[in-house]
Amino acid sequence: MADISRFGFLRHLRAAPTSWVRHHSRGRVRHEGVSQSFYFRALTSALSEVPVDDRELPLLFHARTSDFADVTVQATVTYRIGDPALAANRLDFSIDPVTGAWRAQPLDQLATVLAELAQQPALDLLIGLTLTEALAGVGRVREIIAAALADDARLAELGVSVASARVVAIRPEPELERALQTPTREAVQGEADRATYERRATAVERERAIAENELQSKIELARREQQLIEQKGANTRRRAETDAAAELVTVQARLEREKAVALAAADTSRIATAAEAERGRLIADANADATRVVGLAQAEAEAARLAAYRDMDPEVLKALAVKELAGQLPAIGQLTITPDLVSKFLGR
Repeated sequence: MADISRFGFLRHLRAAPTSWVRHHSRGRVRHEGVSQSFYFRALTSALSEVPVDDRELPLLFHARTSDFADVTVQATVTYRIGDPALAANRLDFSIDPVTGAWRAQPLDQLATVLAELAQQPALDLLIGLTLTEALAGVGRVREIIAAALADDARLAELGVSVASARVVAIRPEPELERALQTPTREAVQGEADRATYERRATAVERERAIAENELQSKIELARREQQLIEQKGANTRRRAETDAAAELVTVQARLEREKAVALAAADTSRIATAAEAERGRLIADANADATRVVGLAQAEAEAARLAAYRDMDPEVLKALAVKELAGQLPAIGQLTITPDLVSKFLGR
């Protein structure tokens, strides 16, 4: 839609780059072309705006096949107005000089023409096809619609050119479509079941292979465990023999060492005994000599004393004996004199 601005008694129009505009004033063409921008007077001007960009027209129509099946055709037509001046002469593309909006609905009229021109050849084609052929004939429907729109004289008179025609889908009624899908669905389901069975069989085979591998692994593990036990026994036996040999060597070494120690101890004891005997003999000899010397000295002393006593008075000797005896008596702490002792002493 053109952008119209007001400036006092004048108005200014600015068209888009994809819009073709024609300006009539007093029966004469003042401005005409794409991307126009000009001033005009609303009371004396007639404006037309034609879009020249590519436009998409979705189509949805029903058709009947030769076996009386109702199908729905979904298509899309791409068109553009190649000769906007011719289109402006054939269709009402006039716009309001105040708002810039179309006074009529020219694009709707053009869409109706395109839909009718596209539907008719498709209907003529589908009426001669069965339902199966119609569902598989998307390409044929697209080709006949494109050919019909490209060669139509009415579109050429309107200045419209069709760029492409596409048929998106041809579908039957939902119940009929489900019925048609049943064989395919069953086939797919059967294929899925077959794949499931094959997968299960493969899984069973793999499980069997895994079980066999596990059994072989267990057998190999048991064999290796037996080898390990045998090796451990051999190692234990070898270790025991080695320990016994080492123990025997140790015992022999200890016996030899003890024997050497015993011999050394015996030699030491013999030497010590001989030394001790020699020392005892020497001590005994020394003691004997000393005793003999002392005895001789004592004998001489006793002889001298006896010689001295031989010439003394007997009373003096008695006094000396009493004195000697008194020196040998124990100490008397308390003396008790009884009448019996006195009487016995007096009797003596």
